[in-house]
Amino acid sequence: MKILVIEDEQSLRENITSYLNVDGNICESCGGLTAALQKLADYDYDCVLLDIGLPDGQGFDVLEFLRTHHKNEAVLIISARNSLDDKLKGLNLGADDYLTKPFHLAELKARLMAVYRRKALNTNNKLIFNEIAIDIPGRTVEVNDTPIILTRKEHEMLLYFIANKGKVISKNAIAEHLWGDEMDMHDNFDFIYTHIKNLRRKLLDAGGKDYLTSIYGLGYKFISS
Repeated sequence: MKILVIEDEQSLRENITSYLNVDGNICESCGGLTAALQKLADYDYDCVLLDIGLPDGQGFDVLEFLRTHHKNEAVLIISARNSLDDKLKGLNLGADDYLTKPFHLAELKARLMAVYRRKALNTNNKLIFNEIAIDIPGRTVEVNDTPIILTRKEHEMLLYFIANKGKVISKNAIAEHLWGDEMDMHDNFDFIYTHIKNLRRKLLDAGGKDYLTSIYGLGYKFISS
């Protein structure tokens, strides 16, 4: 999962990103409204953790930006403000959940996963796509009831493709989603081809269908049937 953490308190921001990165998520972060809007204009994320009290503006403006630009990031507001008015305003502007500070990082992670499953994958804990079954919290995958072993990147790539099935996804978008800022360290996207080749082979070896199609000059598509 690719996450943007918008939080002006540096120590909390670092604690959140460190905690979520342990599970293999790609976390990017910023401490102000201007930087947040620039990141959201340049990149796509699965989820946004949003503090509404930012030094250069209101986090509510992030929600307005997402709605105006028809972006689909799931948003979990994290705020010390606990008034009913703030909660209602955030949820009415499009936030998916609202968590009041202080909070336990384990609760933050659980709520984050919940909004992601509901919004991006339209499921609860288990994602079923034809013969493929993915236990999202357990990070396990079965094809025709046979467990297969995927690397962390292959697992994230499979979820990303299924969440965007039927759409052409560019190599650049795949790289941004799975590697975040680290993609700038690579001279080309050959490493993506290697991960896709391995993912396809493991699905086929377990009796799955070949859903991955290369679209010349554009990227890849996970066909839906």
